[in-house]
Amino acid sequence: MRATGPLASLAVVCVNGGSSRDVPGTWSASVEYLVRRLAPRFPALGFAEVRYRIKSWNRLDMCTADAVAAVEAAVGAGARRVLLLGYSMGGAVAIRAAAHPSVDTVVGLAPWIPDRLAVQTLRGRRLAVFHGALDRYLPGIPGVSPANSRRGFERALAAGVDGSYTLIAGAVHPIALRAPWGGVVPAARGRRWVTLVAEELSRFEQGP
Repeated sequence: MRATGPLASLAVVCVNGGSSRDVPGTWSASVEYLVRRLAPRFPALGFAEVRYRIKSWNRLDMCTADAVAAVEAAVGAGARRVLLLGYSMGGAVAIRAAAHPSVDTVVGLAPWIPDRLAVQTLRGRRLAVFHGALDRYLPGIPGVSPANSRRGFERALAAGVDGSYTLIAGAVHPIALRAPWGGVVPAARGRRWVTLVAEELSRFEQGP
């Protein structure tokens, strides 16, 4: 876990995507792009980016344990309330980790929400989903269809969860990409992602 800003009161724990293979965790370009642009706007929020031990959707239990450990670390540093920000596979991870009592909001960014995933962990919490309208899986190119996250969102609503769902016109699966020199560059509609997530962070900051 790497932290930006104080974790003393309100924390945003960020979990990223994965792959079909068991590979070591890496820092997410999409999450990093958002944190670097949002942290200066929200100095009262602490941002914690999680690097999984193994980033694979075949190791979802392990990835969830890593996310819960980050939430516990934030609470140990003084955070009273936690927002889980989950990108791609991180959407499923965040929904599972939402069972932690300190979590009151889950934000899914192009989230993978498999039909078998239980959503009861979201009861009493807010779920906000943002998804690129052009996102889809193509051979050799990772992606999550908006239809997948919409089904998961509707299941959550049916379970009594409060939430909102937003399609981003012209956006694809990545929010940002890792450049050859190591920095991050926004993908299509990168600024729109920032604006929408900022609105949700403002809501979180103001309290339930």
